[in-house]
Amino acid sequence: MLSLPLLRALSNRYSPSQAFSPFLYAIHRSMATAAAAEVVSPSTTRLGWIGTGVMGSSMCAHLIKAGYTVTVFNRTLSKAQPLVDMGARLANSPRELASQSNIVFSIVGFPSDVRQVLLDPEHGALSGLRPGGVLVDMTTSEPSLACEISAAASAKNCASIDAPVSGGDRGAKNGTLAIFAGGDEAVIDRLSPVFSLMGKVNFMGPSGKGQFAKLANQITIASTMVGLVEGIIYAYKAGLNVASFLEAISTGAAGSKSLDLYGSRILKRDFEPGFFVNHFVKDLGICLKECQSMGLALPGLALAQQLYLSLKAHGEGNLGTQALILALERLNNVTLPAI
Repeated sequence: MLSLPLLRALSNRYSPSQAFSPFLYAIHRSMATAAAAEVVSPSTTRLGWIGTGVMGSSMCAHLIKAGYTVTVFNRTLSKAQPLVDMGARLANSPRELASQSNIVFSIVGFPSDVRQVLLDPEHGALSGLRPGGVLVDMTTSEPSLACEISAAASAKNCASIDAPVSGGDRGAKNGTLAIFAGGDEAVIDRLSPVFSLMGKVNFMGPSGKGQFAKLANQITIASTMVGLVEGIIYAYKAGLNVASFLEAISTGAAGSKSLDLYGSRILKRDFEPGFFVNHFVKDLGICLKECQSMGLALPGLALAQQLYLSLKAHGEGNLGTQALILALERLNNVTLPAI
């Protein structure tokens, strides 16, 4: 097999009008094969990162600290500045970013954002990605969109992985996220050096299955959060010391990651977002849409979505998901004192 640099040089030698020649097609196929076998490391792999919000900025920082050459893009360019200060390059569009990258990560807000930054024919990342490149979307999005992206990437002799994450801002900062990966298992294995910098990758199946796993995760979290805030409201009305109550249940059967992450924040009235209410409402809406397609009735999910939607209606969509306590306080006409 010809080396990847030589294949790229041959590919670059031909004009767009020759793009569909059998010879160039064979070169592109060989490039994809060569790239698939190329070891991912700071010395050989250039990374792109789209989306530098609460989660993305911390996740991308781990890659920069590990020595990777990283190019970043964010619609609000000032939010990418901390990463630029760490050594990242700044691109003016997802297309420009992808043209400088072997692997492009994205973590944005909504499925419409994913479609725009990855699939837009003029400015999207896929339009700038060379054959053999890989798209890794870490946004919680629609499984059908993950399959669409995978098909579009395959048509360009690239690969696509849907890899949404769970663990909140703390998991992003500590590099302890749960990563739900869907796509070609060989590609996912090849990306393990970068995934391991952000957390633990879990292979869930072919394209779209990473998204299905994340949605199931969100369904579990939704009902857990409702139980947590209901327990807090009950303990308060019963006259218990709520902080002592939460500490007591943390080591029993009621203990949970949600309690560990959000219990003390709720008591301190700290509603800064580790994960936005607006984004959780979006996730739960996707879950309900998928349930309708599957013919599933999940009443706990529906209740949680309505409670979170009430926060959005009160203008609290940019608070963290622990702000669910506010909805229960309004229902019961109580307000917990800050501790």
